[in-house]
Amino acid sequence: MVSFFVVRTLNKMKLLKTVPAAMMLAGGMFASMNAAADNNVFTVMDDPSTAKHPFEGNVNGGYLAQSGNTKSSSLTADSTLTWYGNTTAWSLWGTASNTSSNDERSSEKYSVGGRTRYNLTDMNYLFGQASWLTDRYNGYHQRDVGTVGYGRQFLNGPVHSLRFEFGPGVRYDEYTDGDTNTQILGYASGAYAWQMTDTTKFTQGVSVFGSDDTTFNSETALEVAINDHFGLKVAYNLTWNSEPPASAPSHTDRRTSISLGYKM
Repeated sequence: MVSFFVVRTLNKMKLLKTVPAAMMLAGGMFASMNAAADNNVFTVMDDPSTAKHPFEGNVNGGYLAQSGNTKSSSLTADSTLTWYGNTTAWSLWGTASNTSSNDERSSEKYSVGGRTRYNLTDMNYLFGQASWLTDRYNGYHQRDVGTVGYGRQFLNGPVHSLRFEFGPGVRYDEYTDGDTNTQILGYASGAYAWQMTDTTKFTQGVSVFGSDDTTFNSETALEVAINDHFGLKVAYNLTWNSEPPASAPSHTDRRTSISLGYKM
């Protein structure tokens, strides 16, 4: 799949730089693996009872380069694939992003995950999900998370959709300094979608992984459909850790992106 889009990423506030007007933008080619969102938010609205097709997917990818007095580049890719049954749904997702300045890597993050949902009734469901993350510039060689639990669909479209879910889980952290930590956690998440017009949708997702090191994730996004396959998305992502690794002491990570993606 080939997607061309303009992406602007503010990836860690300490990495913010002024970009001159002279800039080269190029498209990127990426295949299957959304996380424009940090997918810990799990904002995929995967209710099988409202699915219009047995399969839905999207893929986004982009590349930004600058040369001259300053040399820098930023590469991003993300995708979500979801299969629907009568009462079940399965999603796979993945993200990749890295940034370099003057031939030195300053950010690198990759994640993959999966999720399943089983509807007990029209409003109640069970879920399970697992994810893997590596973010060595934030101190994590890898972070593995698994959760299961119960969810409730309070609103179910077509204009408004709202769900909450919670359950227990476990997390394994391996830090870049070699230390490891395994802890039991409590997970809670909420996801809201508002179909403002036939072509415009607003989404807000939040999730909390509560433990000795509590993590809060949020994504606020506006999506505008250009046609049946292409659309523009503006998203703001925030991740907060209560006890970040010593090698990356900042508690909050922010990212803003504007992208043009392809919907399967």
